[in-house]
Amino acid sequence: MPWSSARECNLATSETPDRSSPPEVLPPSVPPGEGRAFAAFLEELQRRRVIRALVVYGTLAFATLQVVEPVMHGLHLPEWVLSAVVVLLGLGFPLTTGLAWVFDLKATGVDRTPPAATHGLPGQPGGTRLAMILLGLGLVVAAPGVAYHFGWGARAKRAPEAAVATDNPLAAARYLPLTDFDGIEQAAALSRDGRFVAFQSGRDGVMDVWVTQVGTGRFINLTRGSAPEIANPSIRTLGFSPDGTLVTFWVRRNDGAGRSGISIWATPLLGGEPRPYLEGVAEFDWSADGTQLAFHTPGPGDPMYVSAAVPPAEAHKVHSASEGLHAHYLTWSPDGSSIYYVEGALPDRMDIWRIRPTGEAPERITHHDSRVSHPVFLDSRTLLYLATDPDGFGPWIYSIDVERRVPRHVSFGIDRFTSLAASADGRRLVVTASSPKGTLWRVPFDGHRALMASARRIPLTTSAGSSPRYGPGFLLYVSSKGASDSLWKLRGSTATELWSAPETRIIGAAAISQDGQRIAFLARQGGRTTLYALNSDGTNARVITRGLELRGTPAWAPDGQSITVAAFTNGVPHLFKVPLDGSTPTSFVAEHAVDPAWSPQGDFVAFSGADVGTTFPIRAVKADGSAFSLPAVTLTRGARHLCFLPQRRALLVLRGEIGHKDLWQIDLETGSEHRVTELESDFDVRDFDVSPDGQEIVLEQVQERSDVVLIERAGP
Repeated sequence: MPWSSARECNLATSETPDRSSPPEVLPPSVPPGEGRAFAAFLEELQRRRVIRALVVYGTLAFATLQVVEPVMHGLHLPEWVLSAVVVLLGLGFPLTTGLAWVFDLKATGVDRTPPAATHGLPGQPGGTRLAMILLGLGLVVAAPGVAYHFGWGARAKRAPEAAVATDNPLAAARYLPLTDFDGIEQAAALSRDGRFVAFQSGRDGVMDVWVTQVGTGRFINLTRGSAPEIANPSIRTLGFSPDGTLVTFWVRRNDGAGRSGISIWATPLLGGEPRPYLEGVAEFDWSADGTQLAFHTPGPGDPMYVSAAVPPAEAHKVHSASEGLHAHYLTWSPDGSSIYYVEGALPDRMDIWRIRPTGEAPERITHHDSRVSHPVFLDSRTLLYLATDPDGFGPWIYSIDVERRVPRHVSFGIDRFTSLAASADGRRLVVTASSPKGTLWRVPFDGHRALMASARRIPLTTSAGSSPRYGPGFLLYVSSKGASDSLWKLRGSTATELWSAPETRIIGAAAISQDGQRIAFLARQGGRTTLYALNSDGTNARVITRGLELRGTPAWAPDGQSITVAAFTNGVPHLFKVPLDGSTPTSFVAEHAVDPAWSPQGDFVAFSGADVGTTFPIRAVKADGSAFSLPAVTLTRGARHLCFLPQRRALLVLRGEIGHKDLWQIDLETGSEHRVTELESDFDVRDFDVSPDGQEIVLEQVQERSDVVLIERAGP
């Protein structure tokens, strides 16, 4: 019955109270009027269904939290998001109290609840006092849940996180060098029992597959020059068969007609003739029990399959990456329930994903959006892998619990790692630690051939130089100093620093306007890439845009009023025109496109298309965005710079193997090609440019010093 009990209704309607019943006794501290008002207030809460509304809202709030928390972790959102949800739900309690007091939900709709018959009883709360009481009631009901989240619950949650944060799986590990050859050792792999290590080395003049038994100091060259192209830094190129009797390796072979084929070959552990192992396969991994084979082919999207035999029989397709993306480094979980892999845009927009071997929707594990590679399991939940930090420095070793998904940088020192492998029990790891260095060379060019016999090393006052670009009478280059990159200008023998910023990496090379007066470049700091422009003397540096996910090297538009640069749209890089006046950037090329280069006449722009396998095409569009016909040109991954020769319809490009290339000249009118350099096998070029007068070429030689290191983890 609304508002009052039968006793109170009797008080309101009888002229003479029933004196035969004993008088109501109230506590001495509560005046009789206030006691009746308090009891009436409690009954009014029931009449207006306030208590029921709070119970229903509390149930919904609890259910909401059960949904929000796993979704939040799945999307890798910060913990404050959950705290904000808790606070908002807590504020909903006093709001629910007020709404339930004022309104009544009926089958016919929402009506305003009428006042009780005893409205106006002395001591009955009303107005501001009633509002404060209802607010207080809602806050009292919300207080236990909010206090739990920010109090005991937060402490309980931080305790295991603190334990995880201090549990570095490499904290007490021993690092033991396995090789000390001159030059490069790379792509190290470890047998399942942890006894044998395979790696690639150019110790005998060409890149070969080598193997050693841990602790013996003896090394065997397994391929002896029989596999001409085995290096590919974008995948796991070496491995072992499940029983450890074979060493497997990635091979790219040309058929003599300009076409290349990719396969996995194998050779006996202690030496023997290499032979095909998985034809047409780019990368693979066996499950822990050796009963399931996961592999991908080099086709678009790296189609992934699962089979139970070699050669793959009745393999079923599990996954394929979207257009322009890649899926590499397949790794089975220890229990065989999932395949972990690295997917994204090469080389530095990658992350770890996992998928069921039956092919359900893939699930993202990390959110680095950087250069990620070589995932390996230490146990059922601990995954190690290599990744660069948000500004591109590294790669370093990271660890992640695949269920909690909080990545941690666990390697020590400043070493840069290029491969990582683990034994089946996770007790032993092997890595390649690398320290690359760039050297710049000036080479005379007669328009047809580079005169390498007259090449001169460019002396620099900085520690090293990379990404060289010619301007009128000067040379730009990038130099690293600690955790920062800086842009330098070399005029004659005088070097001047033009730009630098703390803990900032310069992405790609700088672009110089046609008149040589302005410079544009990309810089990455705090996980964000920014397009800058400045005068060629270093003055008037300013931000052009931060609003795009920029990638690669920019190019000045022919009119000098905008900059052409690649930016991601739905995960695929397209070309944009970015005006210098601060107006909105506009889409220019809507297909996969990076590293643009405008022709000297300004009538078209050439760019690199999407990788398929290990190659990518060169495409072009006119200044109005319509298609421009080029001779069919396909290059190998590893170097994308396109350089127009001054006042000529000809391009200079780097062509050859992934790890070793020469300069080639391509006539865009006739399609004819010829080789410009014939570099020694140990002279690896990463970048280049041509002087404005076309008489000189600058080469960036990369000298990689790397060694194989064994990591022995502590444990029983």
